[in-house]
Amino acid sequence: MNAVIEELSWRGLIAHSTDLGALAEHLEGESRQAYVGFDPTAPSIHMGNLVQIMVHRALQRAGHRPFLLVGGSTGLIGDPKQAGERVMNDADLVAGWVERIRSQVARLIDLDGPHAATVVNNLDWTRRLSTLDFLRDVGKHFSVNRMLDREVVRSRLESGISYSEFSYVLLQSLDYRELFRTYGVTLQTGGSDQWGNITAGVELIRRSEGERVHALATPLLTKSDGVKFGKTESGTVWLDPEMTSPYAFHQFFLNAEDAMVVDYLKVFSERPRAEIEDIAAQQAEKPYLRIAQRALADDITDLVHGVEERRSAEAAAAALFGRSELRELDARTLAAVGKELGAPVLTVSHTLPTVIDVLAESGVVASRSAARRAIEEGGAYLNNAKVTDVDAVVTDADLLAGSWLVVRRGKKTVGAVQLQR
Repeated sequence: MNAVIEELSWRGLIAHSTDLGALAEHLEGESRQAYVGFDPTAPSIHMGNLVQIMVHRALQRAGHRPFLLVGGSTGLIGDPKQAGERVMNDADLVAGWVERIRSQVARLIDLDGPHAATVVNNLDWTRRLSTLDFLRDVGKHFSVNRMLDREVVRSRLESGISYSEFSYVLLQSLDYRELFRTYGVTLQTGGSDQWGNITAGVELIRRSEGERVHALATPLLTKSDGVKFGKTESGTVWLDPEMTSPYAFHQFFLNAEDAMVVDYLKVFSERPRAEIEDIAAQQAEKPYLRIAQRALADDITDLVHGVEERRSAEAAAAALFGRSELRELDARTLAAVGKELGAPVLTVSHTLPTVIDVLAESGVVASRSAARRAIEEGGAYLNNAKVTDVDAVVTDADLLAGSWLVVRRGKKTVGAVQLQR
């Protein structure tokens, strides 16, 4: 089997392909062009998108050339959802998201060298295409009966689906053909939920060009309970540091469940197979050391945010639990930590709050009386210093970066507040 197909298979990154044997042969001995698309339906890409980038990083390492498509036109329509019509976003808003996502993907893959990746925008070719040309040149190759057979369309027929969303598959198929014609792209990848759209593009090229091209879909990553991986109680794990801070990003992977962490490590770490298998063996023997979680969190944070941001995230976690000095954290890191801890903002005037007030407001205790008991029992901390006086009042010297206070009850229950004057 072709080396890159073998690697993708071992890493659990192949759910479907048009013909895996033919694709393996196609990728053998000659540099090929492959593409994946990202629609700007939000200001950032997320963990599901990163799976596709990992696939294309592997293809690039094997000597193939990736094309990363940001859907300036398809993002204006939106792929049909299983339930309910997508909200169409303003064109200027989508254009701004296109640029943000373009810069994100450009940082995650090599744009230089003999196999340099290229970032393209499908608005560049659809904006000059007339409706008549689109219907004559693309629409004629699609059977309405086949389109109605698509699962997402069937599920929406009773509640209603707009022609815009119904025709999305034509636009995505046009992308594949355009990239085939212009750059010689012969492989499209995507998530398994995109399989119908992807194979429609393969079929369009067969019908209109008389050529055979390939498709590969990755499985949907889930937790052991079936919930989509990359989802938290507060929402999606984004790659934009303003939407998911490097601290929260690193913590998310540190908390990966034991049952699935090695699977995630195979997908999101580029360590060689022997090293990952060694980590898996150590994890199985001593899961309490969380060796796999640390490797996963470090590798993926290094890739997405850089080594320095990962070190800052590690320093923040260490400081929160009393293993290093909180005062070494900068205001931006403290703000990220505060956000993750759900820190309230306390408005104060001339008088600063008592430690009991801060403990109660932060949520680490249920009430002021519980805060008093925690202090009396020796289990209350302000900025990692044990509090012994139940009447203690916060001073200006206690404030971290001018406005933050971190409190802890016992060893593990941590909270924070931000003071506003």
